[in-house]
Amino acid sequence: MVVRADGSIIGTIGGGRLEANAIALAKETIRARRTVVQSFDLTSREAAASEMICGGSGEILLDFIDANDENNLMIYEEAAEIIANGKGGWLITVLGKSDESTGIQCRRCLVKPDKTMIGSITCSSYLVEKLLAGPAKITIHSEAFDEHRFLVEPLRQGGTVYIFGAGHVSQKIAPLSESVGFRTIVMDDRQDYANRERFPEPIVVKVIDSFKELPALDIDEQSYLVIVTRGHLFDKDVLRQVLRRKAAYIGMIGSRSKRELIYEEMLGKGFTKEELGAVYSPIGTDIGAETPEELAVSIVGELVKVRSEKNGRKKKTKGSDSTPCCRIQMAPQ
Repeated sequence: MVVRADGSIIGTIGGGRLEANAIALAKETIRARRTVVQSFDLTSREAAASEMICGGSGEILLDFIDANDENNLMIYEEAAEIIANGKGGWLITVLGKSDESTGIQCRRCLVKPDKTMIGSITCSSYLVEKLLAGPAKITIHSEAFDEHRFLVEPLRQGGTVYIFGAGHVSQKIAPLSESVGFRTIVMDDRQDYANRERFPEPIVVKVIDSFKELPALDIDEQSYLVIVTRGHLFDKDVLRQVLRRKAAYIGMIGSRSKRELIYEEMLGKGFTKEELGAVYSPIGTDIGAETPEELAVSIVGELVKVRSEKNGRKKKTKGSDSTPCCRIQMAPQ
């Protein structure tokens, strides 16, 4: 969670009294220009009084970020560019010894995918490899070496959703997809449907010549393909062209009978049962969806599930701001 000097926030560490206290403390650290670690220990009774569902103990890192520090500007500008371009990297924060007057000594750097580093700290190649291959390669984790604590935060883009078809269901899928962190691209061969009036920014809208011959698309392991055109013939044309691409997800709308008709024809054209078996069809999780809004929830829910499984978070089943701020990371013990 980021806390600005005025107390406004981006993100959350769970809400309730604990978060409110953390925000108040963050404002103090901004004024004092210090980085601190605050321990907390809540019994069940104290947790209930603090509006928390459960108790426990842990630590909150309140990391003062000076926007006038050239090292910080260089690191966070690069981090913003990495995320905007759908690339990856790791933000490493080094927590040193604590001093009563100045707080915790804190340094940070950014490691790019090619292992080059940006920032004021230096690490041996052995240490960098050990940090980046820690116990949780995808999620945040910490390591301790030589009385220093290293906090490793992966930077990654949430993936790109390509929606083939710009009908009523797509109109509901796209904003929901954007809201859960996907970059979303909608395409159709009808300009009356694929336009900015129906799909506001930041959704990308493309008018294509035909579904029979798709334009060049940057489909990779971070791509999620949603086939919801206006008819099964167009769905088949799209599926034929994308099935052998290395996408993280391919889903196609329609009934099981429609799916079997399409699959039977594709089997006759050289595709295999294994390839077709990887397609999510009928698309979406089974929640009894009927309306476009319900179908959107079903489809995007399935996208999030697949993304979580891919990132190891779930067991698989089938222009700069010139004001200072405080970054808060809560680590349960």
